[in-house]
Amino acid sequence: MIRFFDILFSLSGLLFLFPVFLVLYVWIRLESKGGGFYRQLRVGRNGRNFYVYKFRSMRTGSDKQGLITVGGRDPRITRTGYFIRKYKMDELPQLCNVRNGEMSLVGPRPEVRKYVELYTGEQRRVLTVRPGITDYASIEYVDENTILGQAEDADKVYVEQILPNKIRYNMKYIDRRSVKEYFKIIFLTIITLISPTLPRYGA
Repeated sequence: MIRFFDILFSLSGLLFLFPVFLVLYVWIRLESKGGGFYRQLRVGRNGRNFYVYKFRSMRTGSDKQGLITVGGRDPRITRTGYFIRKYKMDELPQLCNVRNGEMSLVGPRPEVRKYVELYTGEQRRVLTVRPGITDYASIEYVDENTILGQAEDADKVYVEQILPNKIRYNMKYIDRRSVKEYFKIIFLTIITLISPTLPRYGA
């Protein structure tokens, strides 16, 4: 049933948001050199690699300088990129990943292989379901880039603090996975994006 809603919402979103896609694509291309879209290799269900799609928010080639972005002080992010990241609009192309069956609207955010290799056996349970565009961890860490921007060693903070907590929130969804939980997380995500200062709904 969840897959049915994924297909329905992803196709509907791609259709109705097409004008938004077009505006964002042109805006990104006008500000900086390079394409309007960006793809990155991530780890999906059962540990399989796949490419996740985003609107490009960084200058071309910036990912070679590191995988972690650090909020307002990261010079690699374009002005357009700051805006679309703030409202999570850079994630919209992942509706294509959802349509293709590589992702779900709701599920653990897909990580790069570098961080997946750090998972314990128990933590690898997050790989038993389709990765998603949003989940409890995304809601709790809606300001993740700001947190990392205040850290002296962003990679260390991510690996030692944020990543384990994210996985704990991922487990909350996996343990309760249902259509009801699916719609609850979508609703909470919308509320969080509209009013990010509201209390978190974490575990």
